[in-house]
Amino acid sequence: MRCRLILSLAIFAVALLAPRTAGEPWVMCGDDFGTFTLQSRYYANLMRINATLPSNASASPDLYATAVDVGAVPEQVSAVALCRGDVGAASCLSCLTQAFANLANLCGNTKDATIYYDRCTLSYSSVHFLSDGDDPRQIPAYTVNNLAGNVTSEPERYNRLVAALVNATADYAAYNSTRLYASGEADFNSQFPKVYSMAQCTPDLSPERCRSCLAKIVSQEIGTYKDTIGGRTMAVRCAFRVETVPFLNGTMLVRLRLPAGTSAPSESPAPAPAALVERTSRWKIAVYVSVATFAAILTIIAACFSRWRRITNTAAKQLQPHTTSSEDIQSIDSLLLDVSALRVATDNFAEDKRLGEGGFGVVYKGILPDGQEIAVKRLSQNSRQGIGELKTELVLVAKLNHKNLVRLVGVCLEKHENILVYEYLPNRSLDIVLFDAQKNKELPWAMRYNIIEGIARGLQYLHEDSQMKIVHRDLKASNILLDSTYNPKISDFGLAKIYGGDRSHIITKRIAGTLGYMSPEYAMRGQYSIKSDVFSFGVLVLEIVTGRRSYGSYDYEKGTDLINAIWQHWIREKVVELIDPSLRNNSPIDQLLKCIHIGLLCVQENPADRPLMSAVNFMLSSNTVQLPSLSRPGFCTQEICANSTEVSSNELSITKLEPR
Repeated sequence: MRCRLILSLAIFAVALLAPRTAGEPWVMCGDDFGTFTLQSRYYANLMRINATLPSNASASPDLYATAVDVGAVPEQVSAVALCRGDVGAASCLSCLTQAFANLANLCGNTKDATIYYDRCTLSYSSVHFLSDGDDPRQIPAYTVNNLAGNVTSEPERYNRLVAALVNATADYAAYNSTRLYASGEADFNSQFPKVYSMAQCTPDLSPERCRSCLAKIVSQEIGTYKDTIGGRTMAVRCAFRVETVPFLNGTMLVRLRLPAGTSAPSESPAPAPAALVERTSRWKIAVYVSVATFAAILTIIAACFSRWRRITNTAAKQLQPHTTSSEDIQSIDSLLLDVSALRVATDNFAEDKRLGEGGFGVVYKGILPDGQEIAVKRLSQNSRQGIGELKTELVLVAKLNHKNLVRLVGVCLEKHENILVYEYLPNRSLDIVLFDAQKNKELPWAMRYNIIEGIARGLQYLHEDSQMKIVHRDLKASNILLDSTYNPKISDFGLAKIYGGDRSHIITKRIAGTLGYMSPEYAMRGQYSIKSDVFSFGVLVLEIVTGRRSYGSYDYEKGTDLINAIWQHWIREKVVELIDPSLRNNSPIDQLLKCIHIGLLCVQENPADRPLMSAVNFMLSSNTVQLPSLSRPGFCTQEICANSTEVSSNELSITKLEPR
């Protein structure tokens, strides 16, 4: 306990020492709601929120959290914390801890205060503002601009480009990101090769409210960006920023090219009167700690961390052998189920409860005592899914949260029973409906398009929007489950891998997946990346449009698989012949052809030519975007890939290939 207290104080001190961007922080103090004293109930409520809000936000996949300490007005406290979408959890925690430490001092104990840092935003008030309506405090946007007059060449084109880029990034954040965050870049000229942008909203907003919030501050403030080399406009619910130098981590989600002489899109707002916002804030001199003190703090942190690791490692060893680490144990502790309860739920794994069987075991339907329907995945004793893969699936799915990913209900790890329990999805898997000549009539084009979009959103979350970057590695029709209204959910994470985004690819000696869906570089050389999943998604799109399986649908003796057949029909402009006959007469042909085009983009031979899933979502949601030109797809036919892989009865491919 003493060590924990010292560690908390040390983190607080380190937060005070964290480096600041020039001009930080930017503070807005609401004088209309009074002040508090250190003996007041308001201050006590605020301190309770202070103890949990930064850690809750930094632990959230969205880097966002709210808190309400309900009490009688005016002693209640509402608070919101949001970190910039590209920062890590540790940086988020440090920034918000620093924000809480400084805000009360900088605002003189006002009951309404907002502080903006480069990496985070914190706002609290005695007014409950965390509702679906507008913020009752009406806090104005805060704009900070870089120096003006430095755009010495093509200033008019530069200003048009900034307006267009800001609007494109705002559109993407609102309509194409599950986290309501987007980054962007645009080519300019030799003076400024690129212009960069960022737009973000608090994730509790609907896409429409997010775009409305951004439109409001953009229309009000874009005029102040004229001839500047960058700046930012910050509001509690949304923010945008433009710079001529890189300032974000990760891949840029929006890429805009505005040729010389062109105008910005018509939706770009008219410039407001140029004005730079200048504010004076009550500042206090920062606390400086000597190097010796700082070194002592680091020593204390290291000692406490070392002791904590020893304690948790000892505890982990005392648990059952299926656990992985203390962090993983904590993430699944609340999901543990007793095998006897699952026997009751499935009538002792009765045959009439069987939903299906795969290479890892049998899946049963069950009903919990509270009436919840579940799918029980019971691993067989000779299952190829080893304990490592079971732990991978368990830990990954427990930490992921998205409407297009299957939800883990619980887990049972007792003696010889290894069982995963998922939400039950009544329409089973996509392959059961799609590849049945009669059942596929239940899937009109509007429903199929919704399935394509849902899979794309789920993959974008795995690849780009979740805290962990995940490569699924076994995306296929049988791993897409459908709920009661045929909304898709990606399932089966037994082969998934956490992927380092700073690497172009990873090489594995053991290839596992399904032929017909595996990208050539993975099947032949063991190289996998997020672009491997993009290839599999492209195959899925082509299957959904044609109603045919990629693997086994054509004459493999002649080397003609689904991708090859579609490509040959595409270049001869006869691809309509391959569209599912049930779709040809009552579906929008332009949308069908667009999906085929997107599918072929995703299966191009060079992984670098395949789009990111965020770009795919942008193409799917836009009716005006011009799709990139196509290059030859990557073909992975049975004859080619079988030389490198052994295909099992359930289409699972396993090999001990030595990568080149």
